[in-house]
Amino acid sequence: MDLTKRIGQRLRAARHEQKLSLADLSSRTNALSKSRISNYEQGIRRMGLEEAHLLSVALGTVTPTYLLCLDDKGPLSPQERQLVEYFRQTDERGKNTILKIAVGELDFGSVNVADETESP
Repeated sequence: MDLTKRIGQRLRAARHEQKLSLADLSSRTNALSKSRISNYEQGIRRMGLEEAHLLSVALGTVTPTYLLCLDDKGPLSPQERQLVEYFRQTDERGKNTILKIAVGELDFGSVNVADETESP
């Protein structure tokens, strides 16, 4: 499938996930018309970096790199978005604590998997 069409499909899916109309998304960007967004979604026109940034901010659930098919990680779940917001709102000490906990959880998970595979 053509890259421009894949980009359009990602944009449409992200918009539908939030139950937004083209007009709703257009008004959130304050810069892109609904016909332009429709052209992106239909694969008629490929969005540029600036437009991908505007749309990702307006949607709030996807990154510009995801919209442009440069990153295959899908939209963040509500829990992931909440965690990112908490991380951004805390001070350096809090950020370091959050990171240590996350690394500790990863280490804990890998130890459990290793223990289970080594058992006779």
